[in-house]
Amino acid sequence: MAHRAFRKYDASTLVQKLVAKAVFDRALINAGDKILVAASGGKDSTVMALMLSRLRGIPGFNYELAALHISSDFCACCKKAALKELLEGWEIPFTDLFVPVIGRLKKGRSMNCYWCSTQRRIELLRYAIEHGFTAIALGHHLDDIIETFFMNMCAAGELKTMPALLRYRKYPVKLIRPLAYVEERQIIECAEANGILKTACTCPYGRFSKRRVMRRQIEEFTGGSPAVKRRILASFTARNFDLLVE
Repeated sequence: MAHRAFRKYDASTLVQKLVAKAVFDRALINAGDKILVAASGGKDSTVMALMLSRLRGIPGFNYELAALHISSDFCACCKKAALKELLEGWEIPFTDLFVPVIGRLKKGRSMNCYWCSTQRRIELLRYAIEHGFTAIALGHHLDDIIETFFMNMCAAGELKTMPALLRYRKYPVKLIRPLAYVEERQIIECAEANGILKTACTCPYGRFSKRRVMRRQIEEFTGGSPAVKRRILASFTARNFDLLVE
């Protein structure tokens, strides 16, 4: 997972190599997998889709791709047409599914990130199973994984984070996070290099999330050091954190 070996590459090539390394290191993809890309419309999932489309067909990367975008009653992707055009240009079939996330809230409950992600995950699983997909690719990156660990530790008293690979006992589908080795800053550089930021959507609730607070705190105590962040990620593997579920 050493970062130094990749410094000579441009932003897109660097991210592609880190994705390929994560796929091989963590055995995220098997030959013949049918992968459903969770295409939120944001920079992370869009960069992930681009990288998976580029790797597809290379020896050792034999899989199918399709994308599912979930529209909601509070955050419809205003650039959905541009997202569809991008993905289909990369030969990734695109489907849009509307889910009434706010409409499903029980009386007296308020909208929050956890509720939204749960509803979206339910629909992703349902769609994947109904259409014969073997994997769902989520766009969480290295910073997300580290932030989740510290959020769980500080808020819930649990040593738990997002695994790069999650196999369900009850469902015939796995969750994979191909961006597990990629920092957010690297995704931004890659998105800028490929014109993706111009078409990316952002969630209005995300600006006020607890995750953003934790992100600032982690930047402070790591000094923003990529090496420190990667050592933190390596410590999860050493303690078998990939075996823990969300």
